[in-house]
Amino acid sequence: MSTAGAATPLPDDAPFEGHLPGSAGYRRIAVALFLAGVVTFALLYSTQPILPLLSSEFGLDAGTAALSVSVATAGLGVALLVAGPMSEILGRTPLMHASLFAASLVSLAGALAPGWSVLLGLRLVEGIVLAGLPAVAMAYLAEEVHPSATARAAGLYIGGTAIGGMSGRLVTGAIAEVAGWRAALLGIGLVGLACAVAVRVLLPASRGFTPAPASTRHLLATARAILRDPAYWCLFAIGGTAMGAFVGVFNAMSYRFMAPPYDYSVGVVGLVFLTYAVGSVSSTYAGRAASRFGQRTVAPICAVVMLAGLLGTWFEPIVVVAVFLTVMTAGFFALHGVASGWVAARAARGSAAKGQASSGYLFTYYAGSSVFGALAGHAWESGGWDAVVLLCAGLVGLALLLTLALRRIPALP
Repeated sequence: MSTAGAATPLPDDAPFEGHLPGSAGYRRIAVALFLAGVVTFALLYSTQPILPLLSSEFGLDAGTAALSVSVATAGLGVALLVAGPMSEILGRTPLMHASLFAASLVSLAGALAPGWSVLLGLRLVEGIVLAGLPAVAMAYLAEEVHPSATARAAGLYIGGTAIGGMSGRLVTGAIAEVAGWRAALLGIGLVGLACAVAVRVLLPASRGFTPAPASTRHLLATARAILRDPAYWCLFAIGGTAMGAFVGVFNAMSYRFMAPPYDYSVGVVGLVFLTYAVGSVSSTYAGRAASRFGQRTVAPICAVVMLAGLLGTWFEPIVVVAVFLTVMTAGFFALHGVASGWVAARAARGSAAKGQASSGYLFTYYAGSSVFGALAGHAWESGGWDAVVLLCAGLVGLALLLTLALRRIPALP
């Protein structure tokens, strides 16, 4: 019988080099981190499809309602700066498990919020406690998966975030259509708990993790290694600008589709997030392409695809808008998958700590979501869809220039 493609078991005393594709450990990691990505994005952006309902419930304009998304991503971004260094000392898996369970419980509490200020406070807390998962997911992959399969595994995790972004918005939109926004937050919290349990059962314990010295001097030394490397600055800025544009488009799109000439209900508007499904595919294929052709070749192509899709949303026919939204989504998740995997891979080769490097990337990633997501709401109020597209296209254009700048920065040996 042929054994091609099967993983060869190692002797018990062999050094651990990472789980290989085809092994039971690799399959468990792939499924667990896919589900972790699902619940992270589902919880973080659960209020995005119900922004018009929140505006109506609490008498808010579009920019103010968008704060329910922005405060969560802002809290997550700041907490990442603590969670990443903490994971270098305490370990990866305990932080991931605690993060998923805590964030799910806070989502359930949000369904009972008596007013807007309490809901905003809970969304801030949700972002903070959720930081433990994205802060260390890429670092965990870099340590536990064989180097030959890291980019592919990273693509699967980013694919999970795409499915989470889609399912979270679909679930909240559909439930809100029938039972209101409180029931929607309750439903997505229960989904989060189910995924947290599955991740707890499936995710293998760390074998490649080596605790860092619990000293400020060590953390500062590894932070300086990141700050001295221009490649990290470019990669961090790519995450912030691309994510800012992506969230800005979808924040404003809910208002666009509920206004003339569309006049769709919140449940129908939620269907627009079906486009996220293509992100799961594009991130996986982009990871494989990066492994074969290199990140320097693949990243600019991803940015061009995202920009082309964004500009296409200027058209009015709903079918055309949906097609170009799908193109934009494919480009975004492909770019994010390549950039985030690039950060972890560069840290693994250099003197920077993987957890800190991944946290730095995600800090700017979610900061871009918070700042530019809110600005897109104000752009919609002041200039309609034209203003939203101009703002977001400028951000993606900057991301494209940064991918080209990275081609001139030497790779680490």
